[in-house]
Amino acid sequence: QVQLVESGGGLVQAGDSLRLSCAASGRTFSSYFMAWFRQAPGKERVFVAAIGRSGGNTYYADSVKGRFTISRDNAKNTVYLQMNTLKPEDTAVYYCARQMRAYSGAWKVSDFGSWGQGTQVTVSS
Repeated sequence: QVQLVESGGGLVQAGDSLRLSCAASGRTFSSYFMAWFRQAPGKERVFVAAIGRSGGNTYYADSVKGRFTISRDNAKNTVYLQMNTLKPEDTAVYYCARQMRAYSGAWKVSDFGSWGQGTQVTVSS
C-alpha cells in the first residue's frame, strides 16, 4: 500500500514562489507516473502537472505552464512541484497522486489513486 504525504504549502503573496513536496512510502515509487492536482473551494479537483517514471517526460495544465515545474527524485521517493509567479487563482489544496490507469486523452482524477491529505496554498493579492 503506497501512502503519499504532501508538504510545503503556505500563505504567500502574489508573485512569490513555493515548492511542494510529496513523499511516498513503498518500494514501487519509480514504477508510476505521478501527478499533482488541486482543488479550490467549491470547485472540482483538477489536473496541474504530471511526470513520467524516470522524470524525463512532464505535462502541465495550460494555466500553470511556464510557471510551475514538476520533478521527482526516485532515490528519495519524492515528487516536487516548484511554483513560481504565484497568482491568487492558484489558491487551492494541492494533492499528489499516483497513476493507476493509463492516460486516455485527459488527465482524470479517476485514473489516479493513493491520494495524500493535501497541502493548502493560499496566494494573497
